[in-house]
Amino acid sequence: MKITENERDAVYKTIFARRDVRGEFSPEPIPEDVLHRVLTAAHHAPSVGFMQPWDFVLVNELETKKKIKAGFDSANHESAEQFNDDKAVQYRQLKLEGILEAPLGICVTCDRHRNGPTVLGRTIKAEMDLFSSVCAVQNLWLAARAENLGVGWVSILHDSVLRDALNIPEEIEIIAYLCVGYVSHFKDKPELETLGWQPRRDVNSAIHYGTWSRSADTDA
Repeated sequence: MKITENERDAVYKTIFARRDVRGEFSPEPIPEDVLHRVLTAAHHAPSVGFMQPWDFVLVNELETKKKIKAGFDSANHESAEQFNDDKAVQYRQLKLEGILEAPLGICVTCDRHRNGPTVLGRTIKAEMDLFSSVCAVQNLWLAARAENLGVGWVSILHDSVLRDALNIPEEIEIIAYLCVGYVSHFKDKPELETLGWQPRRDVNSAIHYGTWSRSADTDA
């Protein structure tokens, strides 16, 4: 199947317009057909040995979200203590989640035992199943953006909070907790870039030819 020029441009537009959404969620529910398309796109991510190790736990209940939000608040306070001086002040001013505001939460997990102990492509690099599950997150994120849905990845959470709130067994790895919903608007640039938390690296500084070399933007 050949990709047309217009289709190619739409893919790049979606990639560059993707944002980590925290504070712009609308309570508008996500139609079932839209959600199914997004989850189907996630389910078509590349996976090592075609093991498809991911699962998606959909979170709609307010009480469950409140448990997860309490876990975030505790972890966020813990995280703030790790920054110094001006960064600590700036950190405490950032909104880093939309757990209660987003109409839907999605917890993406990885079953590392799916399809048995020996998996094609994971015999040497065992963590490939985890990488596959992250690919599912990226597929979900881009499909959601194509549907004009915002997604926010809440990484400031201890796994124990999600295990307790969502009844996730210990043998199942937790990959991501995502806040998903329609938004009032998408920001032109990533918020942390706009606020000056970190500048965007020039792509040329990330490209190495032949062998790895020290990037131009790092100290010798």
